[in-house]
Amino acid sequence: MNYSQVHFALQNKADPLRAESSKRFFKTGKGQYAEGDQFIGISMPDLRVLAKQFEVMPHSEMQQLIESEIHEERMLAVIILTRQYKQNAQVVYQYYVDNLQYVNNWDLVDASAHLIMGQHLMDQNKTILLDLARSEIMWNRRVAMVATWQFIRNNQFEWTVKIAEILLNDTHDLIHKATGWMLREAGKRDVQVLLSFLNTHAAHMPRTMLRYAIEKLPESMRVGFM
Repeated sequence: MNYSQVHFALQNKADPLRAESSKRFFKTGKGQYAEGDQFIGISMPDLRVLAKQFEVMPHSEMQQLIESEIHEERMLAVIILTRQYKQNAQVVYQYYVDNLQYVNNWDLVDASAHLIMGQHLMDQNKTILLDLARSEIMWNRRVAMVATWQFIRNNQFEWTVKIAEILLNDTHDLIHKATGWMLREAGKRDVQVLLSFLNTHAAHMPRTMLRYAIEKLPESMRVGFM
């Protein structure tokens, strides 16, 4: 399986109307967070079908895919990697880390960070997350936060709290949303973890982060924290 085959399969699924809609949805205009990102208009269900079809694609051929200017090609690459991780964890994790610069939109992060980085770091040294959380690259900071989703799923909350505290003063809305989202997910598993964080930090949290974090709490609590 080579890049040309995958590229051809993607072009056959392209939808110009969906592509135009995606450009607006993902804020690709000048000065926006995804400025210049290119879309050809392929749905996530179709991408997942193609990922299954091309699951054994070698990384030497995948490089063109993950470096592509076309958003859906990069998305296909990270979905394939999440599937490959189950068979070759260390190699896939290292490849993902080495190519993190191409995981450069929120949906790419959210489709892969917890399933590759989070899963791999479950029982390993997690200090790479601290470096990512302090990165000047916004997508790296989101990777650090979303990676902890896998820890949450396994009732481990320490690193979600630790990364959230680093990101409290972040200035980007997409980081506020991701941080609030992960805090909310932690609260679904253990509400005391969330309440402890809120009791310490709610007064200083960005409003979007706070709204996301408290979304599932009883109304009286939500009103109190807001």
